[in-house]
Amino acid sequence: MKIKLNNKLLFYLIPFFLGIISSFSLPPYNLFILNFLTFPFFFIFFISNFKKNKWISFLIGWLFGFGYFISNIYWITNSLTFEEIFKPLIPIAFLLIPLFLGLFYGLVTYICSFLKLDKNYSSIIIFALILSVVEFIRGNILGGFPWNLIAYTWTKYLDFLQILTLIGTYSFNLLSITLFLAPAAIFFYKTSKSRIILITFLLFLIGVNFYYGKNVRDNYDKAQTIYLDSTIKIVSPKIKIDRFFQNEDPSIIINELINLSKPGLESTIFVLPEGILASIFLEDIHIYKNFFKYNFLENHKILLGINSNENSKIYNSLVVLDNNLNVLSKYNKNKLVPFGEFLPFEKMLSKIGLKKITKGYVSFSSSNDREILKIDNIKFLPLICYEIIYSGELNKSIEEFNFIINISEDGWFGNTIGPQQHFSHSIFRSIEEGKDLIRSTNGGISAHIDATGKVINKIKSTEKGVIEVKSYKENSKTFFSTKGNKIFFYFLFFYIILIFFIKKKGR
Repeated sequence: MKIKLNNKLLFYLIPFFLGIISSFSLPPYNLFILNFLTFPFFFIFFISNFKKNKWISFLIGWLFGFGYFISNIYWITNSLTFEEIFKPLIPIAFLLIPLFLGLFYGLVTYICSFLKLDKNYSSIIIFALILSVVEFIRGNILGGFPWNLIAYTWTKYLDFLQILTLIGTYSFNLLSITLFLAPAAIFFYKTSKSRIILITFLLFLIGVNFYYGKNVRDNYDKAQTIYLDSTIKIVSPKIKIDRFFQNEDPSIIINELINLSKPGLESTIFVLPEGILASIFLEDIHIYKNFFKYNFLENHKILLGINSNENSKIYNSLVVLDNNLNVLSKYNKNKLVPFGEFLPFEKMLSKIGLKKITKGYVSFSSSNDREILKIDNIKFLPLICYEIIYSGELNKSIEEFNFIINISEDGWFGNTIGPQQHFSHSIFRSIEEGKDLIRSTNGGISAHIDATGKVINKIKSTEKGVIEVKSYKENSKTFFSTKGNKIFFYFLFFYIILIFFIKKKGR
């Protein structure tokens, strides 16, 4: 099968629309079956046309990537609607961000144009290998942006995802790409028998992984339940972002949070979202001490996100406070959002009036430390917002912990698909680490997710409320949590050996 076109407009539109169609395999749509059509046609279209010239090869991948990203990250522009200075940038960001991210897919087809790809197994494996490596680079270069890797098309299918405990997201991404490309080989055969064998083999692999995942989840359900000494209350307010830009009295927001939290007499850990008191710094919160002292008890702990000032540097921090607002623990965010929390090339861009999107003109500083927080005999791994999207090396210490805790501010993205995509990363991290995940957001999806990725309870991004967590199931470290992304490089080595083996056999 070959796909060659003389009509230039149609030629350029085909990879672009294949990318758009593929994006509907991602959350919240989760139509993963689409990739079994789009990726084979994308591959066949490429090998049918890449010999024309290197520019055409690059363009095929770039247009596919542009279509893929313009339809699944358009919601980023919603963050530019809160201040007048950013509104003129909306159409520019709408096009430039997916055009930039599409370059990575263009790089894939450009590299492949130098290789002797043809209609055979080894070409499929080479293409999958290079695409997965470039996806890994996208997730790590210049701070990384591993958003919407192809593997996230499996978000709703938890039985298929349990393999993450062994191999992690990037290795699973490599296998997913290979699986989605495999049907292209059907067009390489002339006999129905060969096609049936291939389809049977693919179904066998899918079935084995499904059986493994189902077995893992069944065993987890039988595990011992641990009851907490302190109830964890996940607080999910619905405070509009524009209120933070109107210099509203913080006491009004604090009262709203207290009324929503409903402090009782029992020992409780209250988990509040990132930056929920954006108008004040940690150093100034003592002004509102009476609000906390007279509403919370000594056996209450308050965990929240707030800006802090240390040695003339501003941090996006997660802090644990008692009812007298004494700081018991503190974590400063490691991974900052470009343009959202810091302005790249700040000295140059600030001269033309640009600033970070969040409130204030000074960029945040990042920290390199991430220590396990201990609250009432419960140990938490802290992650703020965007940090949940990174796979591998979340726990920078060797210390064991009970929960991952992720606080976020997803109100920047309004009622779009953005908060749902952000939430899907939480499911992957909980499975990889084999730990329950506590997620508190403002304007996003708050939830309690168990160690197999099952959502025990959640609050929609359009609602506000509280989730109570009183128990969890004990789970040991996973193989991936101890090895991290090193496993991905083992897979790359195996793929390279496999390619040489297939070429040597000439099949």
